Amino acid sequence: MSTRILLVEDDDRLAELTAEYLRKNGFAVDIEARGDAAEPRILETRPDLVVLDIMLPGQDGFAVCRAVRPHYDGIILMLTARDEDIDQILGLELGADDYITKPVPPRLLLARIKALLRRAAPAGGEEGGEGDSLTFGNFRISQQTRSAMLAGEPIDLTTAEFDLLWLLARHAGSILSRDDLLQQLRGIGFDGLDRSIDARISRLRKKLNDDPDNPTRIKTVRGKGYLFSRHDWQ
Repeated sequence: MSTRILLVEDDDRLAELTAEYLRKNGFAVDIEARGDAAEPRILETRPDLVVLDIMLPGQDGFAVCRAVRPHYDGIILMLTARDEDIDQILGLELGADDYITKPVPPRLLLARIKALLRRAAPAGGEEGGEGDSLTFGNFRISQQTRSAMLAGEPIDLTTAEFDLLWLLARHAGSILSRDDLLQQLRGIGFDGLDRSIDARISRLRKKLNDDPDNPTRIKTVRGKGYLFSRHDWQ
């Protein structure tokens, strides 16, 4: 079956052109023009991925993302017309998996969608295979099932949060810079302004019960980056 995408965009011509391009590349695409209609539609139809514009009639994209994220585990890619940190950070803190700035060339949108879907796909091989899972004290993360548990309780993670947490855990004890993380996760370098990694780290710390004022599980190494601790998991 084709991957199902819901495109939430109120510019009718842009939406139709984008949908046509994605359909030619093998995706099943539906269009929704209103934010207040998008929320129930996402929860009812459960698309594999939502391309969500921010500026929408009825309800903005931020409100839609905030409302559906606790009940929808698919991928949310937000579109912002303004290349401003606050838009990007707010979208990520509400649970979006990625963002892209409009106007976006169709090929770039297609590449970003494919990258998100690849990262969300379960890894092949047998559960428990070498490199499939990592355990640190009472924390366990599995690439095979794309899941993480802390003290026996599952951690609710978005696609982007899992990808970042797995990357950090796989390099436990080593410092990863923002540039390292962005290159691995999104294929772009750090421009000195992008705060998407910082926003996700903040969300992960909350979910890992890490002290935001004095984190010990995902540590900030000033001027260098982030370090996932091998210890402090009891």
